[in-house]
Amino acid sequence: MPVKKYLLKCLHRLQKGPGYTYKELLVWYCNNTNTHGPKRIICEGPKKKAMWFLLTLLFACLVCWQWGVFIQTYLSWEVSVSLSMGFKTMNFPAVTVCNSSPFQYPKVKPLLKDLDELMEAVLDKILAPGTSHTNTTSTLNFTIWNHTPLVFIDERNPDHPLVLDLFGDSHNSSSAAPGSTCNAQGCKVAMKLCSANGTVCTFRNFTSATQAVTEWYILQATNIFSQVPRKDLVGMGYAPDRIILACLFGTEPCSYRNFTPIFYPDYGNCYIFNWGMTEMVLPSANPGTEFGLKLILDIGPEDYVPFLASTAGARLMLHEQRTYPFIKEEGIYALTGTETSIGVLVDKLQRKGEPYSPCTMNGSDVAIQNLYSDYNTTYSIQACLHSCFQDLMIHNCSCGHYLYPLPAGERYCNSRDFPDWAYCYLSLQMSVAQRETCLSMCKDSCNDTQYKMTISMADWPSEASEDWIFHVLSQERDQSANITLSRKGVVKLNIYFQEFNYRTIEESPANNIVWLLSNLGGQFGFWMGGSVLCLIEFGEIIIDFIWITIIKLVVFCKGLRKRRPQASYTGPPPTVAELVEAHTNFGFQPDTTSHNLYAEVYPDQQTLPIPGTPPPNYDSLRLQPLDTVESDSEVEAI
Repeated sequence: MPVKKYLLKCLHRLQKGPGYTYKELLVWYCNNTNTHGPKRIICEGPKKKAMWFLLTLLFACLVCWQWGVFIQTYLSWEVSVSLSMGFKTMNFPAVTVCNSSPFQYPKVKPLLKDLDELMEAVLDKILAPGTSHTNTTSTLNFTIWNHTPLVFIDERNPDHPLVLDLFGDSHNSSSAAPGSTCNAQGCKVAMKLCSANGTVCTFRNFTSATQAVTEWYILQATNIFSQVPRKDLVGMGYAPDRIILACLFGTEPCSYRNFTPIFYPDYGNCYIFNWGMTEMVLPSANPGTEFGLKLILDIGPEDYVPFLASTAGARLMLHEQRTYPFIKEEGIYALTGTETSIGVLVDKLQRKGEPYSPCTMNGSDVAIQNLYSDYNTTYSIQACLHSCFQDLMIHNCSCGHYLYPLPAGERYCNSRDFPDWAYCYLSLQMSVAQRETCLSMCKDSCNDTQYKMTISMADWPSEASEDWIFHVLSQERDQSANITLSRKGVVKLNIYFQEFNYRTIEESPANNIVWLLSNLGGQFGFWMGGSVLCLIEFGEIIIDFIWITIIKLVVFCKGLRKRRPQASYTGPPPTVAELVEAHTNFGFQPDTTSHNLYAEVYPDQQTLPIPGTPPPNYDSLRLQPLDTVESDSEVEAI
């Protein structure tokens, strides 16, 4: 029963009181510690004692300050970045190619008929504001227009700007005559956005009418395409055998069948080479153009949607296998009529992770639901940001945007079912709070691969070879003896590794636990000549101080109970002789019947002080060394 013995010893120690005083314990520590300074405080004369006390106190404060700085630095979780070079055979990156126009105009023209007619009328009003277009506007479908119209803002009088409808109606707090026109340089085209049945409106201004009508058309086209099934949208895009004319990887021929199709709302049908989803990842045998990927594309600019795609060219992106290609944010354009050579260098980023870097390994610790997980792709910060925006869109606007994947059970926004969606969407898109919210919730990937590209271009084909090259390509694709291709639509791409050297940028802790302990020990040894054992000694004396304090508190509480007032006598207090007799003769009982004469002096049975001096407590005069340890027999007797 060792535990019981220790508890009994503690109880006996509490009953006997503290064996040391604070002063005795402090003197013992100064005499026996290995730390420099405390010994001189008790061994020197008064002046030197004061000097050494101040020096010891100053250096102890310096040590504590330095310790605080080092601990704070360690808890800041700083990292150091190391750059290393490697050389090995690498996997060829995944290559995604798209057309700048998401759809072929002949296939989507029936859907965009009303919108295109309205767009042409808008351009007529902008280009010739003073001309009457009554016959033209009478046949227009203004259902689309009424939800999000374009307006003129007349700023010739900055204090009282006029807001004029493009088709003649005036909407202004100042009285503007109906049919007022705006043909001055101070007039600008803006987009009017309203919510709550038109009671709350705002205007989105543009510096150019070109930007205004383009943004307005894209917004209205989004409203139309969001109501079309995805399968039908895929059929309206460019087919792989029409856009991919020739393919060669290293010395091996390839075709459009080696590409994985996906639908990207901004660019329609896109095609990914070497994505690694269902096929094996292809390595690159050697660096150089002859070991890379060679493509010839036909973007078909004659079928572009005129108001939706104002840029002609191929959009492409290099990315890691099994990652979703965010072509709009990270892609580049390839110019038609040119041969574009892209030399690739690889950078591998390896972040340390929590608590050093706010990154994630697979996105499982990110609070945002990854809407791109249906593609079976790995986590990326772009996927998180897009998913976050779609989540806020659904929460604030009650519908999802057409450009992003849709969670189960939700619907895409359109003006028929959600009349206020455009106002809500543009307000959310321009909100700084929204961007900060998504940036704070999303994290970078801890392991990432970046492809640095060196791009060069040259005219292709040359004038001397243009005729035969286009004849051959036309024969292969269209089985036609006539040329069906033109320089305005063809793009040639060469994608290759410049070299097999790759860079690894890796994070490592700038301050680890070894660094912390060495600096703490160095400061303690430099300023006070101490070591870990000195810290243990200091901890021991702190424990002793606490133990003495506990014992003193217990003794103090026992003394308080002893000093409580005793019960009142039933009669008058005893005399001195009775008290002495009671102290020496334990069988003595005082006579309480012969003291009635005090009843008048002390009425109401008041408690009176006991006269005389109590006998001394001889047990307090025991002679016993302070460091005497009780025997087990004493403990067991207690």
